[in-house]
Amino acid sequence: MSLPQTPSFSLKGKRALVAGASSGIGLACAAALGQAGAEVTLTARSTDKLTEAVDLMTKAGLTATSFAMDVADIARTQAQVAENGPYDVLVNSAGLAKHSPATDTTEADFDAVANLNIKGAYFLTQAVAKGLIAAKKPGSLINISSQMAHVGGIDRAVYCATKHAVDGFTKSMAIEWGPLGIRVNTICPTFIRTPLTEQTFAIPERVKWLEEKIKLGRVGEVTDIMGPVVYLASDASALMTGTHLLIDGGWTAD
Repeated sequence: MSLPQTPSFSLKGKRALVAGASSGIGLACAAALGQAGAEVTLTARSTDKLTEAVDLMTKAGLTATSFAMDVADIARTQAQVAENGPYDVLVNSAGLAKHSPATDTTEADFDAVANLNIKGAYFLTQAVAKGLIAAKKPGSLINISSQMAHVGGIDRAVYCATKHAVDGFTKSMAIEWGPLGIRVNTICPTFIRTPLTEQTFAIPERVKWLEEKIKLGRVGEVTDIMGPVVYLASDASALMTGTHLLIDGGWTAD
C-alpha cells in the first residue's frame, strides 16, 4: 500500500493573465499566482498603478509584466491576447457596478455594466480559450463573479443580472471545452474591503445589512480570495469545471 500524494498547488511554468489587476481583488490574485510560481501578466485600463504593482512583485522576487487593456474593447482585447498568449491561466477581475433602485436604472448605466461584466468577460474568456485550443494546451479560466450571482441584493438588479449571466456562460463554456482539458470556473466573493467598496461601508444601514447576512460576522478581505484562486488555477482542482466557489462567509447558506 502507498499513500496518495496531494496534487500540486504549484504554478511553476505557467503563464497567467490577470485582468483588472491594478488594485483590490485583481491585484491580490496576481500576487497569489506569482507567489505560487506563475509568470503573471497584469492588465487594466490605466498603466500607472500597473507599473507600481509590477515593481512590487518584481522586488518580491516574482515574475511579472503588464500592459494596458480595456476588457470592454472587444476587438483590441482579442488582438492583445492573441499577440501575447497563449496563457495557461486567466483571472478576470475587471468589473463595474452602478447601484441604484431598479426603478431608477438608466439605459446608459445598464449598458455600461453589461458591456464590461458580461460581454467583456465573455469575449476575454473566449480569446484566452482560443489561444489554448490553437496551442493544444489545457488551461484554467477563472472569472471573478459574486455571491450576487446566486441571490438578489438591494439596489443591485443590474449587477446581479450580469453576475448571474457570468455563471451561466461559465457552465456552457466548461461543457464545450472540457474535452480539450480547458476548465472554466467562477469565484463568487461576498463584500470584499477594497477602495471601490468603501462607499458601501460608509452607509450604516448597509453595514447592518452586511452584518446580518454574513454568518462569520465580518466582511471579506482581498487575502480571502488568494488561496481559492491558486486552488482553481492549479492541478489541485483538476476535476473542477463549470462551477463556482462561494467565498461569502455563509451569506448564501440560508
